[in-house]
Amino acid sequence: MEELLKNLLMSEGISGYEENAAKIMTDALLKVSDGVEIDNFGNVIAKKGKGSSSSKKIMIAAHMDEIGLVVKHVTEKGFIHFIKVGGINDSILPAKRVEIINKKGEHIKGVIGTKPPHLMTAEEARQPLKFENMFIDIGLSSRGEVLKVLDIGDQIIFEPNAGVLNGNLYYGKAADNRISCYALVKIMEKLSPNIDAQIYGVATAQEEVGLKGAKTSSFKVSPDFALVIDTTIAGDTPGIEEKVSALKLGSGVAITMIEAGGRGTIVPQKVRKVLIETAKENEIPYQLDVIDGGMTDGAQIYMNREGILTGILSIPTRYIHAPTSVFNIKDVDAAVDLAVKAIEKIAHN
Repeated sequence: MEELLKNLLMSEGISGYEENAAKIMTDALLKVSDGVEIDNFGNVIAKKGKGSSSSKKIMIAAHMDEIGLVVKHVTEKGFIHFIKVGGINDSILPAKRVEIINKKGEHIKGVIGTKPPHLMTAEEARQPLKFENMFIDIGLSSRGEVLKVLDIGDQIIFEPNAGVLNGNLYYGKAADNRISCYALVKIMEKLSPNIDAQIYGVATAQEEVGLKGAKTSSFKVSPDFALVIDTTIAGDTPGIEEKVSALKLGSGVAITMIEAGGRGTIVPQKVRKVLIETAKENEIPYQLDVIDGGMTDGAQIYMNREGILTGILSIPTRYIHAPTSVFNIKDVDAAVDLAVKAIEKIAHN
C-alpha cells in the first residue's frame, strides 16, 4: 500500500476536526500543483494549469472528513458518554476500540461499553441498543483523572487500521472518503501543468454532516464544471440483491446517474454522456450507479450560484460508515484515469 494512501486512511479527522487530514492533503497537493490554500471553512484548495481568465474553471472535489464521535460527558466514575458525528448505525458500536484525540494531539485508547446482555431484563434485551446507553472506558476510575487527559468536545475516531486484505483488495478506516482524497492527489499529479484550464483540486470539509465544505468552496471557486470523487456502496456481499446495488469491487469506477432518489444530485445528461464516452474511448472499466439513498458533495455544488455542471465518480466500497471498509485499488486507479481523461476533454471543448 502506498504511503500516502495509508497515511490518509490512518489519519484522524472527523467532520469539523479535519486539521490533520488537511495537513496531509496540503503537503501532498503542494507537490503536484502550483499552489495551495486553506480557506476559512477548512477546505484545502490547490490550483494548477496555465489557463487564462477566459479559460474554463474546473473543480475536482473529494471530502476529507470521516464519521466519528465527540466527548459529551464524563461520569464521576470516569466513563465517557459521547455523541455521533455523521451517519453511524448504533449496532456497530459495542466493544469497538476507539481513540480520543486530545488538544495536545495525543491518542487515548478506549473501548465502547454497554450493559452486558446477561444483566439485562427481558424487556431491555428486546430493545435495540442505542448509543445514548453506551460509554467509553479508557481505564481511569474518576472524572478528575479523565479530565486531566482529555476535554469535553474532543474528537473520537475508530482505531486506525489500513492494509492489504488480499491481492488488489485493500482495507482501512475512513476509506469514505480518504481513498478519494488519494485519488484527487493522483489526478492533480497526472494533469499536465500546461493544460489550458484553471484546475482546482479541493479537499472539502464537513461533508458527512451536510455537504457543507462543498457549498462554500464551490462558491469561492465558481467553476464552469465540477467533478466529485467519492465512495459508493458495493452490492457484492451477502444480503444485498442486485436490484438494490449491482456494483462490484474490481469492475471499475462507478459513474453516478442519480443519487438519493433525486433528493441529491441528478447528473445532467450531457455530463453523463461525456463521462461514459470518455470511459469507452479510453477502455477504462466503469459501472453505472443509481442510488436511492445517500448523496455526495455534488448535491451542493451543482445547485450553487446559477447552477454548476457537475459529474460524480464513485469508488465501490464495502462496509462504508464502519470502523473498517474494503475496496479494490484498481477501481481507485480507474477513477483517476477517467477523471484525468474527462477533464482534458472538457478543458478543450
